[in-house]
Amino acid sequence: MVFKSITLFARSRGPDEFWRKRKIFKLAAHYRGRRRNCYSVTIRNVHRALVYATKGRKLKKEDMKELWTTRVQAACQQHNLTFETFKNALQKCNIVLNNKVLSELAVWEPRSFKSLTDIAYQRAVNDGFNSINDLGTKNNGIITRGMLKSKISSD
Repeated sequence: MVFKSITLFARSRGPDEFWRKRKIFKLAAHYRGRRRNCYSVTIRNVHRALVYATKGRKLKKEDMKELWTTRVQAACQQHNLTFETFKNALQKCNIVLNNKVLSELAVWEPRSFKSLTDIAYQRAVNDGFNSINDLGTKNNGIITRGMLKSKISSD
């Protein structure tokens, strides 16, 4: 294209500008009033909405982590264990489950979670954790390595 003057060059934006604006207007299709129809207003609102969406994705992850931790803490409290003792005892037993899986077990599989708390409790008793709520030594058919070593050495 040959432009004979600078004003014709400036006005010849053509199809590229149309599609660029169209992309923004599509993002603002659900807005009302000038926020939807006037490009200068639309571009500000769309950019602000995209910033909020970006921040929201990070906040959603943080909220879910907090929810999982709260659920596991509540389930541990039901079984007379602290969250830290539960996590440490499971780690010592080489049971590697993250908070998401533990919270799913606590909500949907309470008996499975109860067995995990029993294992953690036995491990905490065997290792002598100070934060254990002393309910007496309960043995619900759970055998850990520590129990086996103590029985072998006493025999």
